[in-house]
Amino acid sequence: MSDMKDALLLGSEGIKKTILHGGSGDIPKFVTGVKVTFHFRTQLCDDERTVIDDSKAVGTPMEIVIGNMFKLDIWETLLSSMRIGEVAEFWCDTVHTGVYPLVSKSMRRIAEGKDPVDWHIHTCGMANMFAYHSLGYEDLDELMKEPKPLYFVLELLKVQQPSEYDRESWALSDEERLKAVPVLHGQGNKLYKQGRYQEATQKYKEAIICIKNVQTKEKAWDVPWMKLEKMANTLTLNYCQCLLRMEEYYEVIEHTTDIINQHPGIVKAYYLRGKAHVEVWNEAEARQDFSRVLDLNPGMKKAVKKELAILNMRMEEKNEEDKLKYKGMF
Repeated sequence: MSDMKDALLLGSEGIKKTILHGGSGDIPKFVTGVKVTFHFRTQLCDDERTVIDDSKAVGTPMEIVIGNMFKLDIWETLLSSMRIGEVAEFWCDTVHTGVYPLVSKSMRRIAEGKDPVDWHIHTCGMANMFAYHSLGYEDLDELMKEPKPLYFVLELLKVQQPSEYDRESWALSDEERLKAVPVLHGQGNKLYKQGRYQEATQKYKEAIICIKNVQTKEKAWDVPWMKLEKMANTLTLNYCQCLLRMEEYYEVIEHTTDIINQHPGIVKAYYLRGKAHVEVWNEAEARQDFSRVLDLNPGMKKAVKKELAILNMRMEEKNEEDKLKYKGMF
């Protein structure tokens, strides 16, 4: 009887389970660190049973690690009642679905090939939503404003014990994430020296995401938060150095500006932004950034002099190009 109760989540408040297709074997052991692979479909409780998200439509199943503080922890409860191959429908009350829009936004960004975490923005997802009043998806904004009960149709595909898979950074505990940061940092530096800039950006980015995931649990501007912020800024600037080499100048300007807006005393941010401005012929902005570099660190006079010489040369080239382009037009 206990097995039946577990399988149907009898007595679980705000949840109703219907098995659509029976699975095989016993219910797996869902201990901390277990990786679960499953398909999901999320639907409104309206007459049309409007589909909000569907992993099968995207073509990629969902993966979560039990006990890893996944935002939508109700899914751990639902999956823990299932057998391999089982398909089940769960009605969940609003007490369980309030954070779904934030989770959905991350999943949609991944499906669109974007970062699930806006790591260069220095606020967590919840604070970010209030700052900008939108998650970027109209249906999710509606759900955020007015949480509703939802149907989750889940299909359990695979359950792997911690020893059975290689753990990616998102699957690590906070302690493991912080241990991974210097390793990733060192790997990024090595790749940069080898001229493998694209690979280096991936290492820096992974390290930044590790830090940001830990940082969201700290109170903003407290000492532990600031220590993590300093680490993240160092890695972001290394990331920007790679982007300069890859000629992604506008992205460099975006990331360095984010840092400067939050921490206006970081010399390297002005220096890298100035270099990026040079490459896109933003003469006034480049001169302003290099002037600020000298204000903050007069010892960089030689480096700045070299960059200003490059700027003068770039502007002369541009002026010559413009003269040729417009010659004969008037």
